[in-house]
Amino acid sequence: MRTDKVTAHLANERTYLAWVRTGVAVIVLGFAVARFGLALTSVMDIIPGIRYSSAVGITLVFLGGVIELFAFKRYRKNQEDISANRYEPSSSAEAILSIAVFLLAILILARLLLNT
Repeated sequence: MRTDKVTAHLANERTYLAWVRTGVAVIVLGFAVARFGLALTSVMDIIPGIRYSSAVGITLVFLGGVIELFAFKRYRKNQEDISANRYEPSSSAEAILSIAVFLLAILILARLLLNT
């Protein structure tokens, strides 16, 4: 295998691992948000918005899982394309993730503004 192909495969692997770290971070954040909501529910009787934090946490955990699946799919496709000398960069996964995170940020911002 030529060194430029090896370099491309190693770069693809580093990119995949970065996506995995991102997915794990989103999952952990979602778990923390959901657990925080559950902890507040057990300490106090009725707190407005607790179910909202649980829903956001669950959504983040799901989004983290989706990131992991996209990362693996993209990694495998890139490996095949690099091996076959037909690799073409694509930014669709980044666009989907960016839109999803932006929409989630808008929902959280709306909730915060409505509670102030």
